Order: sequence, then C-alpha cells, then structure tokens
Amino acid sequence: MTMIPLDEISSLRKEYKRGDLIEHALPDDPMQLFAQWFSEAGPMNIPEPNAMILSTVSSDGRPSSRTVLLKGLEEGSFVFFTNYESRKSQEIQQFPHVSLLFLWLEAERQIRIEGIATKIPKIESASYFASRPRESQLGAWASEQSKPISSRKELEQRFKEMEQRFQDIENIPMPDHWGGYAVSPTSIEFWQGRVGRLHDRIIYEKHGDAWTKQRLNP
Repeated sequence: MTMIPLDEISSLRKEYKRGDLIEHALPDDPMQLFAQWFSEAGPMNIPEPNAMILSTVSSDGRPSSRTVLLKGLEEGSFVFFTNYESRKSQEIQQFPHVSLLFLWLEAERQIRIEGIATKIPKIESASYFASRPRESQLGAWASEQSKPISSRKELEQRFKEMEQRFQDIENIPMPDHWGGYAVSPTSIEFWQGRVGRLHDRIIYEKHGDAWTKQRLNP
C-alpha cells in the first residue's frame, strides 16, 4: 500500500487572490449575492456549479453527507430531488434541519447554508420528473436508493425490467417514492479566500422576514 508522507500533505499550500467581500458593497438579501456568485461560476469554468454537499443527522445523532444537485431556487429556497425512501430523506423526515455546502475551488469561494428542508408539492416534482432524460426516469424506478443490493448485475437487470415495463409508454410516470425538497435557509455564509489566510467570511442570518449580516473571523 502506497502512503503519502505526512510532510507532503502538510506542505500543500495555495495563496488566494481572486476576490474580496466588503460589507458595504454587499446586498441586504443573501439570495442576491448567491445569484451573482452562481452566474459568475460559469465563466470561471467551474464544473457542475450546482453540485452541493447535503448534510443530515440520523436519529442517534450521526451526521452524514453526500453530493446532490441544485435544481431550482424557488421563493428563496434551494430545491433538489431524491428518492423519498433513501437514507437522506428518512433522516430529513425525522430531523428537517440540514446544511448545504457549495465549494467552488476555481473561484476560491465557498457558500455554507443552514436551513429547514420540506417536501415540495407533488405537482412540482412531477413537472421536473417529466423533464428528465428517459434513462434517468427509468433509473428512479429501478433503484431502491440506499438499500443494499447483491451486485451491479442485479441493478442492471432491474433497469432492463423497467425498460420493458415502460417500453410502450411515451411519458413515464413519476414513482410515488420520488420527489423534491426545498431547503429554506436560516443562515448563509459566504467565504472568499484571501492572502495570508485572512479570508473574508460574511454570514447572513434570518430573523423573521429580515436578514442581518455580520463579518466572522477567518
């Protein structure tokens, strides 16, 4: 087994010089700043800027994280889709407080979000499901997400069974166990790398319908 020497890891270092966050230049609504940063991610060639790390907590207090894709911003909430029988969904249904993390290394930026996740209306989930590629729709039917499976072969066999099941159906219906969540943020922290590790951190916190912003030590 090849090991990476600890001194090689500890010596990894990069200076951050691409931007700054100055309070008086920032909008009062963090969603405006998020939209600005997201629009800037494309020209910076950030791969899949809508990829976000979703963290949930189990009934016995164990956290878990995984990457999901942001598929919409609706009324100030972050929307993603999943299997409602998956581990993440089961944990959300017990403890709806979650966190989201966008890490855009090319821009030397990070956005950390804390909020409450709730299911979106079924009609909205169905509308998005109808827009998915057919293979993705079939995959939603074939996969019992998060549950153990004996082999890759078994998964591929299930997929073939779904292809046969829906081969004469043009519009594949959405499974009852599939749909979207909207994460309504209670706090959003924007991080911009700066020289000398004196990074800019601005946190917005929601109080009622209003947002406040505050600088944090790096």
